[in-house]
Amino acid sequence: MDSARATIEELKIKITQASLPKEIEEKLLNLLQFGGGGSTELAGLINYINFVIALPFNKYSQDILDINRTKQILDKNHYGLQSVKDRILEYLSVLILHKTTGQENDFHAPVLAFIGLVGTGKTSLAYSIAEALGRPLVRIPFGGLGDPASLRGASRIRPDAEPSQIIKAIKAAEVSNPVILLDEIDRVAVENKVDIMGVLVELLDPAQNQAFVDHYLDFPYDLSQVLFIATANNTGNIATAVLDRLEPIVMPSYSDEEKLKIGRDYLLPKTMQESGINQNILTIDEAVWPAILRPLGFDSGIRSLTRSLQAICRKVARKKVEGGSGPFRITSENLGEYLQG
Repeated sequence: MDSARATIEELKIKITQASLPKEIEEKLLNLLQFGGGGSTELAGLINYINFVIALPFNKYSQDILDINRTKQILDKNHYGLQSVKDRILEYLSVLILHKTTGQENDFHAPVLAFIGLVGTGKTSLAYSIAEALGRPLVRIPFGGLGDPASLRGASRIRPDAEPSQIIKAIKAAEVSNPVILLDEIDRVAVENKVDIMGVLVELLDPAQNQAFVDHYLDFPYDLSQVLFIATANNTGNIATAVLDRLEPIVMPSYSDEEKLKIGRDYLLPKTMQESGINQNILTIDEAVWPAILRPLGFDSGIRSLTRSLQAICRKVARKKVEGGSGPFRITSENLGEYLQG
């Protein structure tokens, strides 16, 4: 019991030193006064308090409001897609105007939603937007999401107590205005689609998300400064009420000519750098590129292309480490050796 009392006193000190909002501080101190009976209950309470203390109340990253820098980042990270880039630049221009004129609280534009087939650049565009603004990004995958508690949280007094993915994302970002990527929102499990879409409506509605109540926290958290971005393969499985809060941007498929340009000028140098390979020790014959672009036939995106280049660079990295001096040339005759496995 003395150990429990000591733990409670330590928690009280942590709470009072945490610069929490006054009402949250009082709530936690009251819980310590009336809770913590048995060891299991105390352990749950300790976890809860430590989680709440770690939340970034009133902490916000400083946005980089430079539209020319944003354009440069989009062009650096993405080949083509001019109409998509224009939509992003227009969207962020409105955000910038609101912030620079002191009207940021009035920015209630629909949530950007990139719609398109696998590998067309939806997720990477979200990362580019976060990079341009200087905000951290946290991705929440919706593929197969079947439990609404994943978005709403489970009460701390339940055996399966757990914060929602949304509040976990806020904690991970360490600021209250991150970019949160709601990835593939059309792929939620059918059996709980209605409930999950209902939570999404609340998350994406500016009138409601300024006081989002996570069942684990059991108090409202302000999500109004979060920049939500959504992706989906198509809109057929998305509730109308959610669609009403989205600004869909359809991602075009890439032609082989565009994929060749992306692969040769963007992905290959990037993949070589990530693999620790010097630019002058690997060359790919022009005649080889069609087989790299279409290893399994038609692919609307660049995911297969990316995997193929990663496989090639891994093989070259291994050869280099095992004593090969290079340069290494990929030809039609040896391509299979570099792609296998």
